Amino acid sequence: MATITDLSQLDLNATYSYADYAKWQFDERVELLRGKIFPMTPAPNVRHQRVSGNIFYLFRTHFKNKECQLFPAPFDVRLHTTGHL
Repeated sequence: MATITDLSQLDLNATYSYADYAKWQFDERVELLRGKIFPMTPAPNVRHQRVSGNIFYLFRTHFKNKECQLFPAPFDVRLHTTGHL
């Protein structure tokens, strides 16, 4: 497969794997759900950021001095399902 550097190079109706996603080299933010590509909005609005910040603060306070890590910014997460949805 050729190097993917722009979202327009992909067929949005096709099914892709996480291995495909990991190779893409474009700046657009997308989600890959059950193999389908979903473009994400460019950036959250102010209201979203306030709500997100408040929720993060509550979690951060609750988990203070516990063995876990919280992250306020997005990054890749892989959720495995058992197929029972």
